Amino acid sequence: MIRSEEIKNKPEDLIERFIRYTKIDTQSNEHTNTSPSTPGQHDLAKLLYKELTEIGASDVFYDQEHCYVYATIPSNNDNTKKTPVIGFISHMDTSDAVSGKDVKARIVENYDGADIKLSDDGKYILSPKDFPVLKEKIGEDLIVTDGSTLLGADDKAGVAEIMTMAETLLKNPEIKHGEIKIAFTPDEEIGEGTDHFDLERFGADFAYTVDGGDLGTLEYENFNAAEVELIINGRSVHPGDAKNRMLNATLIAYEFQSMLPVEQNPMYTEGREGFFHLTMMKGTCEKAVVYYIVRDHDMDKFNVKKEIVRSIVEFLNKKYGEGTVELTMEDSYYNMIEKIRPHMHLVDNAKKVMEELGITAIDVPIRGGTDGAMLSYKGLPCPNLCTGGYNYHGRYEFAVINEMKKTVDIILGICGIYGDFEI
Repeated sequence: MIRSEEIKNKPEDLIERFIRYTKIDTQSNEHTNTSPSTPGQHDLAKLLYKELTEIGASDVFYDQEHCYVYATIPSNNDNTKKTPVIGFISHMDTSDAVSGKDVKARIVENYDGADIKLSDDGKYILSPKDFPVLKEKIGEDLIVTDGSTLLGADDKAGVAEIMTMAETLLKNPEIKHGEIKIAFTPDEEIGEGTDHFDLERFGADFAYTVDGGDLGTLEYENFNAAEVELIINGRSVHPGDAKNRMLNATLIAYEFQSMLPVEQNPMYTEGREGFFHLTMMKGTCEKAVVYYIVRDHDMDKFNVKKEIVRSIVEFLNKKYGEGTVELTMEDSYYNMIEKIRPHMHLVDNAKKVMEELGITAIDVPIRGGTDGAMLSYKGLPCPNLCTGGYNYHGRYEFAVINEMKKTVDIILGICGIYGDFEI
């Protein structure tokens, strides 16, 4: 099994690479209606194109219109087996939940288990009281923020890990592997990461996204997902003359919410349990607009949830008059497990690599979506690997240096297995 510490011709330091990437503001924005959604993503794409070219990758291509980067590491195998082409994918954008501009990452060496003061004024503290996972990281070196921004380990940790794998293989031809494909995508955080993904150019038979969290995490299940928009048409009348005349659209929106199963609010769910999540509500007496996301791992339960939405809308229109509630509901993505099951070697081989590295594999159903789910349904089976990052989408995000390095070893191990794996 390949281990990074045993490699003679070392690639650039993984952490230096990662911190360089975090300094580029690549937050996506779902409201721009452009692809990519923000220009900063191009800055990272150009840098990755340059670095891939410099380390000697082949077929390096930068999609200047839609901001995708593709590259190939040619096979150096001398066997005659028909081995599959394996790909690795990470996204360049970061969440817009907290600013990603002027990220100031710093390293906390040999973490002692105490509170970590992120900002000088003590306003932002990374504490094991709030984030118990820190108790498991005593003695580790952590990368944290200064509290003013997110870190961007989601998914620049994955980007840095794939780049380190690529340089390792290119600098060390004695490490045998099959053909490896690399892709970096934009706008994953707003659900548009695969909208313009060129499967033909990518050219992999199977792939892994490197976009998870805890070391050992291996994700090949995710939610089935739908988006719901309700436009509620009320009737505004002076409140002094409102009896039997007024129809308050905002109150009808509240009524809709009250008719959903209380226990299926995301704040009460975990694991494979689905939910109805109210993401936005705004309105007046005359008109209200409400948005939900609907999620469930089980397709039958997912369809039941959508039927609940339809039945409530039907009830309210009967109660208040046809056209009072206008419903738009569209499926967003589906559970990738249906596309992974015929190719469980992707899971089994990843687990085998982790076991040989002394890493406990953790099967975790994703309580969200992933580029891998989209790609799996486009014909590229694509489970998700860990990165060593934690507390994504916020100023308390951190990464564990040793776990990031071990993730590189996992990726290298997978490259090794598939270099000798016959389809």
